[in-house]
Amino acid sequence: MRPFFTQPKNHPEVVAHRGGDGQWPGQTMYAFKKAMDLKVDVLETDVYLTKDGHLVLMHDNNVKNTTNHEGLDFRIHKFTLAQLKELNAAYKWSPGGTKKRPFSNDANKDLRVTSLKEVFDQFPGMRMNIEMKEAGEMYSPAAKLSEMICETNMQDKVLVASISDSYMQEFRGLCPDVATSASSRELLEFAAGKDSIVEGPSRPDALQMKDSLVIPLVTKKFVERAHRINLPVHAWTVNDLVGMQRLIDCGVDGIITDYPGPLLAMLDRPKET
Repeated sequence: MRPFFTQPKNHPEVVAHRGGDGQWPGQTMYAFKKAMDLKVDVLETDVYLTKDGHLVLMHDNNVKNTTNHEGLDFRIHKFTLAQLKELNAAYKWSPGGTKKRPFSNDANKDLRVTSLKEVFDQFPGMRMNIEMKEAGEMYSPAAKLSEMICETNMQDKVLVASISDSYMQEFRGLCPDVATSASSRELLEFAAGKDSIVEGPSRPDALQMKDSLVIPLVTKKFVERAHRINLPVHAWTVNDLVGMQRLIDCGVDGIITDYPGPLLAMLDRPKET
């Protein structure tokens, strides 16, 4: 088992999805600092490759979906890091169930679009779940991510994910010592009863089940089967307390949520005062 999975002190682990996007503007330094204050176990984020070869944090490959950008170009690979850092990454964020935008005019630098390098530098000892978002073969972040992980000695602190099978295969070839989760193809193969996904040099180290699959697939028997072949199970994005409790009862290893605060409280792990 990879070192990433031998370090946990809590079960299940609380993974702050985008830093806790339900409680704070996700994918921002502001959110990650808040999540760290809560003492979450893992920070989760998504990355894309910029025009000048940097990795930036953003959920969608459309800067208009979350920022104050108003131009015609909207895909991340059309921008340099410097251009993206001029944008307010919290511009369109609102608390759940409301239409308020409390950070739309906020000049706080922690709400700017941020790079993965900045997050690594700010939290060098923190374990992170990094998803390589699909943006086409020409814009694969795998090579840059592999390089950055090695340069910052984060090999044992990172779990890399992607629904893209090609991204995952590329990353594993470049960085074989870093933990990875199953691609969409591998998840489907496991769900179909094929335990052979753990065979061979290019294999996943964990199963991360998407929310649409969590209810029908993630049961106690499913988790036990995964554990028999040394595959930890994480479920995402789980935001309701009933769903969280069900997954705890099933024995999952991690719950990826937009609301780490309520999950920590459920686990009797409130913020220390």
